[in-house]
Order: sequence, then C-alpha cells, then structure tokens
Amino acid sequence: MELKQLQYFLAICEELHFGRAAEKMGVSAPNVSQQMRALEEELGVLLFDRIGRKIVLTDAGAILKEHGCAAIGHLRQAGDAIADLKLKQGGALSIGVLPGDADLLFNALLLDFHQTYPQVSVSLQETMAVNEQVLDRRIDVGVTIGPIADERLTTIPLFHEEFALAVSKRDPLATESAVPLKKLETLKLVMFPGDHQCRRLIDRYCGEKGFRIRPHMETTTLSSLLQAVKSGFGACVLPRLLLDNLNDGDIRTIRLTQPTPSQDICLIYRSDRYVGYAMRTFIKTLRQYIESAIQHAKSS
Repeated sequence: MELKQLQYFLAICEELHFGRAAEKMGVSAPNVSQQMRALEEELGVLLFDRIGRKIVLTDAGAILKEHGCAAIGHLRQAGDAIADLKLKQGGALSIGVLPGDADLLFNALLLDFHQTYPQVSVSLQETMAVNEQVLDRRIDVGVTIGPIADERLTTIPLFHEEFALAVSKRDPLATESAVPLKKLETLKLVMFPGDHQCRRLIDRYCGEKGFRIRPHMETTTLSSLLQAVKSGFGACVLPRLLLDNLNDGDIRTIRLTQPTPSQDICLIYRSDRYVGYAMRTFIKTLRQYIESAIQHAKSS
C-alpha cells in the first residue's frame, strides 16, 4: 500500500464521491479510480460498495479508514515536530476566538506575548465557527465556550466566567452591590447585537426567567459600549473579569443575582496534532495571564 493510495482513499471517505475526491487531491478522477482498484486488488477486499453514482464504505473500508486516519495523523505530527525542531523555538500560531473576545481578553495578552516571544508569529481572527475551523486546520487553537463533546478535540479549561451589570458612577444603581437579573427588564440598556455570543447568553438567562430585554442601543464594539455606559446613556451586561480589570473610575460594577449569568471558557486544539513550541508557549502564557487577571480582580 502506497501513501498516495491511502491519501486518495481518505479523500474519498470524506467526499463519498470519486470526482470530488480527485478534485480535492488535484488529480484526475480516472487516476483515483485506478489507484482504488489497485488497492482493493492488493488487499483482496472491496473498500466501497458502488450503488449507482453513490458509494458507501464496506466493513473493510471502515477498518482501513480508522487505521488510515491514525497513520496520516502520526505522519503529520512527525512532520510538525521536525519542523518545530528546525525552527529552534520559533514558529507560527493561528488563534480563533469568538466575536468580541479579541477586545474582551486578547489585545493586551498578544502584546505581552509578542514582547516575550518575538520569534513566534501569531495571527488572531474572530469567528463564530471556532470548533469547525480548528477541526479543518484553518486555525491551530481556539478559545470558545465549553463544554466540548468531541473526541477529535483536546480541551483545556481556562476559567468560569460570570457576567455583571456595568453602570455609570452617576447612575442611581451605582451604590448597589447586587441586583436581581429581573431588574434588567426595567433598565435602559446598551448591549451587543442579538447574534453576539455574550448577548445570546444574557438573552437565554432572561428567557428562562420569563422576560426579554429590549436594548436602547446595540453595537458590535466594546469601546462603544463602555463609552455609552460612562456617559450615562445606559447600563450594560459584560464579563465581570473584564469589568474588574478595567480600573475605570467612571464605571461601577454590580453583581447580578437570581441567577448570575455565567459560562465556561476553554481552549481547544485537534487531538491528533503535534503541540509545538509556539502552541506550548501560548497556552502557558494564556493561563498565566488569566490567573493574573483573576487575582487582580479579587484584590481590587
């Protein structure tokens, strides 16, 4: 069995179509068909049942797919490990985060990371499809909402994120230490749009309490939300960790209760990939950054 044949076979498994598999591999369909016939003859079994234009895996094909994926994964890890060794503590890392999290968590972190590890090239992108892009290797690591129930992904818990109410220091609520979630129904609010993950979380919690919020203003940028709060235009619900680390005297943070909106944040990467120097150092730096932010929030 040749590596090329195994790669063609796995491409067919993904596409379940010889023509699309050939296009994906950059070869002709007859070439793929010829290689599969040769592979089946060598193994002495059929790998696919051909039903008209449709194909399905046979039992033998399913076995080869399982072991073939593992073999290709090991080869890819070996290549990544050798490349990492050649780079001598350098490399590149692509990171995917949910929309808004670049502002909420990563701007200061990436500056610190680049200053500490200038030999590592880092790219950050916001995406609603963090899991999918990690799985198809468009990004190396992702930071997203847990829990993750996919054995193809390794998950590293980062922190439990609670949300709180942000108001202007001149707001009548500024002297309160806590208010019930139901209070949001009567407040003038400025919020992220309805498709933002933070807003979806708040909408879900409010829905479970039997009401909907109707913000007076929506914006996709964190800076606009914070400016609207400081000016007294309205209140906003944001991650408590973010608010506690702002150190902005014009904003007061009020705990939400009954219940407190919260979610688990985790880091993910493909379980079959080699964790090289760039990823190891980023994960270490991210965890230290979060621990420092949490300690700062507790002491403030």
